[in-house]
Amino acid sequence: MTTPHAASLDRDEVARFDALAQRWWDLDGPMKPLHKFNPARVAIFRDAICARFGRDASAVRPLEGLRLLDVGCGAGVLAEPLARLGAEVTGVDPAPELIPVAAAHAAEQGLTIAYRAAAAEELLADGESFDIVVASEVVEHVNDVPAFVATLAGLVRPGGLALFSTLNRTPLAHALAIVAAEYVLRWLPRGTHSYEKFVTPDELSAAARAAGLEPTDLRGIKFNPLKNSWAPSDDTLVNYTLAAGKS
Repeated sequence: MTTPHAASLDRDEVARFDALAQRWWDLDGPMKPLHKFNPARVAIFRDAICARFGRDASAVRPLEGLRLLDVGCGAGVLAEPLARLGAEVTGVDPAPELIPVAAAHAAEQGLTIAYRAAAAEELLADGESFDIVVASEVVEHVNDVPAFVATLAGLVRPGGLALFSTLNRTPLAHALAIVAAEYVLRWLPRGTHSYEKFVTPDELSAAARAAGLEPTDLRGIKFNPLKNSWAPSDDTLVNYTLAAGKS
């Protein structure tokens, strides 16, 4: 990876996720929290996309005909359900070990997903564009959030949509996402998150506006310990999503 393509990337973060490649689809492995979190974010993203493009969210394949880019796709945990909803999905990740794992798993599931080991900046330089660009659980791992968001905005077609999910920079998020999840419950490997890289909704919204995107929907995702599951919520103090459209 060469500068400026990797300007927003943290190489240590890339290496950390690269090392987890072979256990990404282990439902009881280090990515278990991501698998449990996935249905809630998929539901929020589906509904935001359907609202933007006038689709029926209850349809079997409501995203049919829409070209979607999953930035920081990992081994495809989010890309696969979006493809099942009908989207034409491209997944990119700068961690090269993840891409063969993602491609192999998609093939096993009978899904056609175009995976590529690359940074988003490379696709922008290649002149690519998409109806929808998703960066889920990625913003908190980059070095320069405004630059990264600007890159994503450049990949969104006019009339399209950018979707983000990330962690708010609050004491509660530090307590739950780092202290509890990494050190007490050990749901995540230690060092997965750095609190100083967490991004507030106001900061992310400002970066989106500066890049020519208009935030349209802010949602929270909250964990219910009694049900041991995640669900959409109005509470954005820890996990949240942001939808931002391009005129």
